[in-house]
Parts: sequence; C-alpha cells; structure tokens
Amino acid sequence: MKLIKAVENLRKTKIRREVKSRLREFKALNKKSSKEWFCEMCFCILTANSKAKTALAIQQELSAPGFCTMCHKDVRGAIKKHKHRFHNNKARYIVEARKYLNIKDIIKRKVKESGQRGAREWLVKNVKGIGYKEASHFLRNVGYFDLAILDRHIINLMLENRLIKQKPKTLSKNKYLKIEETFRELAGELGMSTAELDLYMWYLKTGKVMK
Repeated sequence: MKLIKAVENLRKTKIRREVKSRLREFKALNKKSSKEWFCEMCFCILTANSKAKTALAIQQELSAPGFCTMCHKDVRGAIKKHKHRFHNNKARYIVEARKYLNIKDIIKRKVKESGQRGAREWLVKNVKGIGYKEASHFLRNVGYFDLAILDRHIINLMLENRLIKQKPKTLSKNKYLKIEETFRELAGELGMSTAELDLYMWYLKTGKVMK
C-alpha cells in the first residue's frame, strides 16, 4: 500500500525524531497538574471545526491561568482576536467546562475503570464542545495512545488510500468507531501506536508534526 510505504520512508528520516519528541511531550503532560490538563482540553475544544494553528496561538496566549479564570467576555475576545471560528460558543464551552477543573483525576479514574474508550465516552457525554475527535485528541495529548483522531486530514488520506470507501458527511459514533478500527489495524501492521501513526499521517498531509 502506498500509505504504508510513505510512513515507512518517513521513519527513516529526521521526521522520526520529531514524532518521537512529540510523543515524549504527551507522556510528560500526563504527569503535570490538572490545570495543565484543563488547558489542553480547552485547546481541543478550540480545534473543533477550526484551524489547529490558531487554536494553538490562543492556548499560548491564555495558557492555564487564562483558561481557568478569565471571564467569558475576555476569553471570547482572545478567540476573536485570532480570527478563530465560533468565538461565542467556544468561549462559553470553555467557561462551562470549569466545573471539571479536576479533569486529571476524573480521566485517570475513568481510564482505570473502563479504559481509554470509557474515558472518551465520559468526555463526549459531559463536556460541551467535545466530540469523539476532540476527546481522542485530548486523551492523546495527555499521554493515552490507543485512540484515533479522525480529523479531515486523516479521513482524506484514508480515502485516498482506499482504506475507506467514501468520505462520511457526518461522523456518528458507529461510523467513527468503524473507521477507527481500520486505523488501528493499519497502526498494528506498521508496528506502532495509533498516536504515532496519526503524527506521521498528519505530516504527510500538512508537512508539520503538530500536537
């Protein structure tokens, strides 16, 4: 398969070091404070149907203190300043999510009780602005590597390589899980985690190894 060959070729270049470095960052975040986890969750809320680049710029500006304490108006202003989409709703989601400032304890407990998929289900059901993609993204960024982040770049690359027959108009839970299983099988064939494969595939579509 063309995709397998492309990923294998990347593993022979300096990109491999970048990918490994990024994975170490995710593992390091797993040990940081709940406020840092909350900050990362806010970043993932911002990425929904929007550009990761501007979401990252907002996160760098506000950081944990801002996401945890700023009023709705100021959070909205920061999002709008970066010309990021849906500034009203996303500011509201971030402020409402503060009831889960202890998100690290919650996720650690959920993973222990029902695994990474169980923790993802909890996020989708309880945090506004978080769907399966965003929940998977957040969990990956705090050190859990067994879920697929099915954004448009990954979906398009899977379609181009005939791993899926058509691009879904919407990603229902059943569709997400079905495509995720195909993604997981590909990662297994390459001998890597889904988190690592995601970084390589994202690079193939964007030329960047972003979180």
